[in-house]
Amino acid sequence: MAALRRKFGEDYQVVNTNRGATFPSAPVKKKRQRFVEKNGRCNVQHGNLIGGTSRYLSDLFTTLVDLKWRWNLLIFILTYTIAWLVMASMWWIIAYIRGDINHDHDASYTPCVANVYNFPSAFLFFIETEATIGYGYRYITEKCPEGIILFLFQSLLGSIVDAFLIGCMFIKMSQPKKRAETLMFSQYSVISQRDGKLCLMFRVGNLRNSHMVSAQIRCKLIKSRQTPEGEFLPLDQCELDVGFGTGADQLFLVSPLTICHEITPKSPFFDLSKRSLMNEQFEIVVILEGIVETTGMTCQARTSYTEDEVLWGHRFLPVMSLEEGFFRVDYSQFHSTFEVPTPPYSVKEYEEKSSLTSPMMTPNREHVFSMDCLEAGEEGAGPGSGSASCKLPSKLQRMSSSGKDLQRRVLRLSSLQSEKASSTGDLPLKLQRLSSSPGQGDVEARFHLKALKVGFQPLAMSTGDLHQRSLPPTPAVTHSYALPHTPMTSVGQRPEDNLPAKLRRMNADR
Repeated sequence: MAALRRKFGEDYQVVNTNRGATFPSAPVKKKRQRFVEKNGRCNVQHGNLIGGTSRYLSDLFTTLVDLKWRWNLLIFILTYTIAWLVMASMWWIIAYIRGDINHDHDASYTPCVANVYNFPSAFLFFIETEATIGYGYRYITEKCPEGIILFLFQSLLGSIVDAFLIGCMFIKMSQPKKRAETLMFSQYSVISQRDGKLCLMFRVGNLRNSHMVSAQIRCKLIKSRQTPEGEFLPLDQCELDVGFGTGADQLFLVSPLTICHEITPKSPFFDLSKRSLMNEQFEIVVILEGIVETTGMTCQARTSYTEDEVLWGHRFLPVMSLEEGFFRVDYSQFHSTFEVPTPPYSVKEYEEKSSLTSPMMTPNREHVFSMDCLEAGEEGAGPGSGSASCKLPSKLQRMSSSGKDLQRRVLRLSSLQSEKASSTGDLPLKLQRLSSSPGQGDVEARFHLKALKVGFQPLAMSTGDLHQRSLPPTPAVTHSYALPHTPMTSVGQRPEDNLPAKLRRMNADR
């Protein structure tokens, strides 16, 4: 117990898997009829079959194999006994018709079968012939053609009876049903969280060292339901996903494995909670199939779990331990479980609760809106129209009216084909011609164009940059822009001092 608590924490406690001890407040429910017993036997009986006897006799071999052992042994003994008595009677009848019985010790008389004078001697002759014992005291003579024909019929009939009965007994003995006795299922199934998801789990194990080749497991939910059309479906079967899509249903069964069914919106247990489990009526049928490694025959083991055998908030106790040179499996803890913290509500309730309680998370950054969104907000805004669907951030709304106009101009300029105004395609046509026309005033035109670009750059900033400008200035690296064919300005010198005389006069006039 101390080692378990050190491994799993102080909150975990090994408990008895008895339902009465686990949930003492739960009302004792009447034990209902199971569809599949714990040992795998299906609790179904067929009655009022139309032509059932003839159908069973048409497949006599399978009928004999499916019978219980006591009936098989009885049929085996009766068949050989009756066959021996009938054939012995036929040999006695031949001796009686030919008159061999009247010539008991006549040495000059040649009988059909030598030394057969009564029924016991005829029975012994048949046993010696059928079992190929051949003591040599009783034999067929060449003076009896009917005896030769009967001998051939006896040989054929004996071969057929031997093949049928011995084959039936061999198939009966080699059936892998007893192999299923060494495949274990946990007594209870549990519901707890695994990897953050609520799962239904149970455990399987193989007691033999021989493996189950291509072992595969399937689960069926047996539950009566009523369709929306009003049709009642008793014992309706629904498939439970135990990893069919991921290949988890293909087992390498060399040690006990815990089979997991993840409860998702597609699962029939999507709305199952700890409280509703007390009032549910269902049965989970588990089918384990595989090929027996020693015989190559397919084996199937079955069990079932009712709603009383599903433990909420439990987990299976580990049974694997590492020894020196091998792994050891402790099957004494195979059925043991311990309690773990598990939400008592269903997955459906959890998702609904999460969707209601989780607030709408907004990104922690300023939103930059398009011009179309701004115009749509302006058109939709009016008396009594409420808040617009597209709002600027609250910090920008607190700006002055001149700031709002500046925002509109920024959004209009940013909606152009290029957001940067340094492209000459966004300038007026006259300036584009100046930038592309060579001549004497090429340097002045280029400088004038650059001045327009530099002056135009602040208008292309986003609203996030405007907000950044409204914040207190932080020390940053000062970038200086180098103009073509123009020397860099020194610190403390105005840019107009480096301009040509013609451009300085144009700036003065402006």
